[in-house]
Amino acid sequence: MADINFSNASPDPDSRAAEGRSPALKAGDLRWDIIELLFFAYRDFVGDADHELEAFGFGRAHHRVLHFVHRYPGLKVADLLDVLRITKQSLGRVLKQLLDEGYIVQKTGNNDRRQRLLFATAKGEALVGKLAGLQTDRINRALGDISPEGADTVRAFLRAMIDHACSFAVAVPGLRIVSSTLSGSS
Repeated sequence: MADINFSNASPDPDSRAAEGRSPALKAGDLRWDIIELLFFAYRDFVGDADHELEAFGFGRAHHRVLHFVHRYPGLKVADLLDVLRITKQSLGRVLKQLLDEGYIVQKTGNNDRRQRLLFATAKGEALVGKLAGLQTDRINRALGDISPEGADTVRAFLRAMIDHACSFAVAVPGLRIVSSTLSGSS
């Protein structure tokens, strides 16, 4: 998905400093070690699923859409656009293919007929399950020698890496999607 939408991102690059982020670090202060580890970890984490998706003629965009539609049945197309931070055009191509091939179904909203609600089909759920299984295996191998407290630290680090302005409830116990805003209630 090359069409990335940063409309939810802060419009003023200098506002990052106000959020506690340093606008310019000295070369010696850069976290090359963590940056490269994140690049390689991401490459291999998504690579496991990429190989499986190739057999279906799908890519990472399909995986991301299927993941969120499966995890949040009845997800509105508008909310999916916000979550993925992509354009309608970019989502449209992927969504059409997933709908046409029977991995996702689209239904109109009960209260608002203009809403398009997305649901994974049994075929979509099976594929998501297979992909999540591959990724869970990698996570379990990585966490194998780490204590439960260490795993909590990993979760805390990953949550801290997500923009606080993220308009989507990350899968954390007790958090649910509520009108595209982060909410602690169900």
